[in-house]
Amino acid sequence: MTDTRVALLPPTRAEYCVIACAEAWRDNGEVLAGPMGLIPAVGARLARLTFAPDLLLTDGEALLVRPDGTTEGWLPYRKHLTLVTGGRRHVMMGASQIDRFGNQNISCIGDWERPKRQLLGVRGAPVNTLNNPTSYWVPRHARRVFVERVDMVCGVGYDHADGARHHRIPRVVSNLGVFDFATPDHSMRLASLHPGVTLQQVREATSFELTVPDEVPATREPTPEELHLIREVIDPGNTRAREVGS
Repeated sequence: MTDTRVALLPPTRAEYCVIACAEAWRDNGEVLAGPMGLIPAVGARLARLTFAPDLLLTDGEALLVRPDGTTEGWLPYRKHLTLVTGGRRHVMMGASQIDRFGNQNISCIGDWERPKRQLLGVRGAPVNTLNNPTSYWVPRHARRVFVERVDMVCGVGYDHADGARHHRIPRVVSNLGVFDFATPDHSMRLASLHPGVTLQQVREATSFELTVPDEVPATREPTPEELHLIREVIDPGNTRAREVGS
């Protein structure tokens, strides 16, 4: 039974971010979720427990797991690759840089031959983005992240996808709002603002011109049941606040 005393506490910014990340997997059906980051992981587990019961969760290695982390099944590497290359996985990655067409950089800052800063490297970003839907989570929305042009393309955006069969970027979630690419040229659009965030804040923290609808909705509020699950079942230690404050 939901503890209404907990549910009546106002949602925090981190909890709005959890909801926005969870919504990325709505109506996905039986696909393998690949949340990278704390809040995306909480969001994927919340989605599985509520509106996406067919979602597959993994321990990141060879097991399929339930939302509580207990083993549900075995995922051989061959099967994992089949899901990846067949469009039946939806990952949510991070981004050191992301541009107006959804190109993502996690490799380096500056010229790749003589970078000012070395980052993670390209890793599996090209395979992810060309072969299955890929969303992004950015815990600190800033001009150095939302850039006019990424220094190196790791995750492939709409202007470099060249008709890849399973390429799709459903959404970008930041600590300020939710963004998508539902525009004629697949450039980034502001889809919703988290409560307490203004349009001016988003514009000042973004290095390129966003498409902004005439009326920008607020990010969906968590239901009492969802707040109970986030606070008491999935993340009772409030680790989500490490990525996004209240």
